[in-house]
Amino acid sequence: MKKIISLILGLILGCFLFSGCPNNSEPFKEKSYTPDTQIKEVCLDVRDRQIEVSISEDDQIHISYFENSQETYDITVSDEQVLTMTSASNKDWTDYIGGKPSAENRKILLQIPDALLDTLTLSTTNEDISLPALAITKSINISSNRGNITFGNLEVGSAIYLTVKNGDISGAVVGSYDDFAIQTEIKKGESNLPDNKDGGEKTLNVSSNNGDVNITFVSESF
Repeated sequence: MKKIISLILGLILGCFLFSGCPNNSEPFKEKSYTPDTQIKEVCLDVRDRQIEVSISEDDQIHISYFENSQETYDITVSDEQVLTMTSASNKDWTDYIGGKPSAENRKILLQIPDALLDTLTLSTTNEDISLPALAITKSINISSNRGNITFGNLEVGSAIYLTVKNGDISGAVVGSYDDFAIQTEIKKGESNLPDNKDGGEKTLNVSSNNGDVNITFVSESF
């Protein structure tokens, strides 16, 4: 008898939960942001969003994204000229039941000037991060949990940090093998990089858990 009562209560609760699904049907609106001041550093720390980077044609930073009243972003620019974009959620717990937004609505398009930013930091979950061939004057830090990291020829002044979990890393780094001190930590995957290599004026730090790493060294940015 107790099992029957529990089953009935479970069915009632399930019906109640799925009644919240229509809240997820609120349409997303495309928005864009361009800072009106010089930016030295860009930091995107988002959840469940694909990040696609391209080179800006006007040497300005442009961000295109989609949001509704439940899934939004906080975008700020500090006095230190750091542009930060983070996920912000106004969801109730019942709003997480049901399908996720379309692939188009889960994409962030970031346009940045080539060779003008000091630092670029990108982090997401459950989606991929892709970058073209580009140059950053100091360092790049890229992280994805349950997504891949792919990039063209990356040129940096000091360091590259790449981290994935349940995803792969592939791309090319501008410079010779001897230009970089290399440190890799690979769990449940394959890598063409050594675990540790000393020497080099720059740093390449790679961490992968349940994914493969394939990074080559090239002499030219493009």
